[in-house]
Amino acid sequence: MRHAKSEWGDRGTRDFDRPINARGEAGAKLIATWIKREELEFDLVLASPATRVTQTIDQLEKNLDVALNPEWDRRIYLASSATLMDVLRSVEDDPQHVMMVGHNPGLEDLIFDLVPDDGTQELRDVVEQKFPTAALAVLELNIEKWSDIGNGEVAFTKLIRPRDMDASLGPQMDRR
Repeated sequence: MRHAKSEWGDRGTRDFDRPINARGEAGAKLIATWIKREELEFDLVLASPATRVTQTIDQLEKNLDVALNPEWDRRIYLASSATLMDVLRSVEDDPQHVMMVGHNPGLEDLIFDLVPDDGTQELRDVVEQKFPTAALAVLELNIEKWSDIGNGEVAFTKLIRPRDMDASLGPQMDRR
C-alpha cells in the first residue's frame, strides 16, 4: 500500500515529517472499508516510519478497529524496488499475509519487478498509468519462504484506489 495523500503546504517541513491531508484521511478510510469488506488480514505489516505512513496506518487501524502493530523499518522510506525486495527477503517466520506501506516510486517499481509484463496481468497495466496515494495492490506470490521473493510466479489479483470508491477523490480534487 502506498501512503495516503500528504500535505505540501508548509515548505519548511522536512519530507519525512509531511502529514496526510483531508483527502488522505478520506482515502485511507475508504481503503480500510474495502479491506474489511474483502476480509483481508495481515500477519505482518512492514512500514516506513515517515509521518504520512504512520498517519495512514493510524487511519486504517481506526477504521478497521484493529491494531496492525506495524514493524517500522527506515529502509522502506523512499526505497528502491531492490531495497524493498531486500526488506521482504529478510522477513522471518514466513508469515502468510504481509502488507508493506511505503512510498513511490519504490512500491510501483516493486510491482513492475514482481509482476511479469507479458500482457496477462491487466492490473499491471493500470499501475503503469499511475499507482496513486492510498492505493493498495494485492499480489499472490507462489513462494515457500519470503527469502525466495522474486523467484516464483506472481498473480496480481486486486487493486483498489480511493477514487474507485469515491470519484471525488480522483486527481481533479488537487486542482480545487
